[in-house]
Amino acid sequence: MQRAAEARLAEAVGLAASIGVTIVHQAVLPLRERRPSTLLGSGQLDSVRQQIIEQRVGLVVVDAALSPVQQRNLEREWKCKVIDRTGLILEIFGERARTKEGALQVELAHLDYQRTRLVRSWTHLERQRGGFGFLGGPGESQIELDRRLITDRMVKLKKELDQVRRTRGLHRRDRERVPYPVIALVGYTNAGKSTLFNALTGAGVYAQDQLFATLDPTMRGIRLPSGRRAILSDTVGFISDLPTQLVEAFRATLEEVAAADVILHVRDVSHPDTGAQRNDVLGVLRELASGPHPALDEGWESRVVEVLNKADLLGGTGAVPGANGADGRVVAVSALTGEGLDDLRAVLDARLAAGLEVVDYAIPAADGARLAWLYRHGEVVARDDAEGDVRVTVRLSPADRARFEQSPA
Repeated sequence: MQRAAEARLAEAVGLAASIGVTIVHQAVLPLRERRPSTLLGSGQLDSVRQQIIEQRVGLVVVDAALSPVQQRNLEREWKCKVIDRTGLILEIFGERARTKEGALQVELAHLDYQRTRLVRSWTHLERQRGGFGFLGGPGESQIELDRRLITDRMVKLKKELDQVRRTRGLHRRDRERVPYPVIALVGYTNAGKSTLFNALTGAGVYAQDQLFATLDPTMRGIRLPSGRRAILSDTVGFISDLPTQLVEAFRATLEEVAAADVILHVRDVSHPDTGAQRNDVLGVLRELASGPHPALDEGWESRVVEVLNKADLLGGTGAVPGANGADGRVVAVSALTGEGLDDLRAVLDARLAAGLEVVDYAIPAADGARLAWLYRHGEVVARDDAEGDVRVTVRLSPADRARFEQSPA
């Protein structure tokens, strides 16, 4: 689904504004052809230059992927700093990363991007360096030294990342021993995931009307209407044309999705490009489920519930077409006003209950520990305190049922 140029421009403006850039001029410039040297035609270059002079612009953001040569030529032409879509998103990720892994991934992505910008036509990097010691041979140029320093730093960062991932893997295994199912929030950036997360959990996760307000995964416990507990995970927002340097950083934040029992795909149903945004999110998830080392299993789509958020902007949940059907696959809500959240909780309850097994046990009345275990790990739906034994009917996950039945009585 092709995005409208105006919607794409609005997204770029939002990206720039999210890191404090003051927007004084914005425009859609249609391209008949992409110029290898400057991307834009001469008339467009002149038009933008005039705006730069009149508005005293210090930074131009081009919502496209610029080659190093194009970026350098535009800076010479306009006599100001120029960054492309990739550089802008890298800046946002760098500002928002909070966890150790997030910060390392973003620095790695920055360095990879900078390394491609080290072209010999950047004269300040062409000076020659004399060779002595371990830092470069005879006549090594500054650009070669810089490139080698960047490569060395990237190697070190990758080692640190491996260590952080191993630690995170241990933490995940610890969480897997916790008897709570996981519900993961995914969605296009600024769809309202963090607002929904706060509404469902009562947490104070940073939630603003900004693109990429959340970068690092956040997890909190929630209690559903049946009394069942679950873990809710908020993740980074998706975006179209994600810079290749950030794919690995992005994948790392989505590992929680792979282990999720339910995937909540949060959509801004009021957005004019909501259909295209939906396709972008599903496209990334399908990529994670394909390839030689898929991060998602084949059945992931059956675990998705679409949450059509910001229904208040359309007049309420009743005004959202196709929502709140009997199958519970699409639910309309307003995370801001709370409308529809009870329906969503009920859907989550039903989804999680569908994966449970109903089992009857007779527990000796004196064995309070095993009885307490069933209450902690399952949902006791019936209980009969007979003489000598307590008979219970309980809903358990297959894994918990096996664990209980294999444990010594």
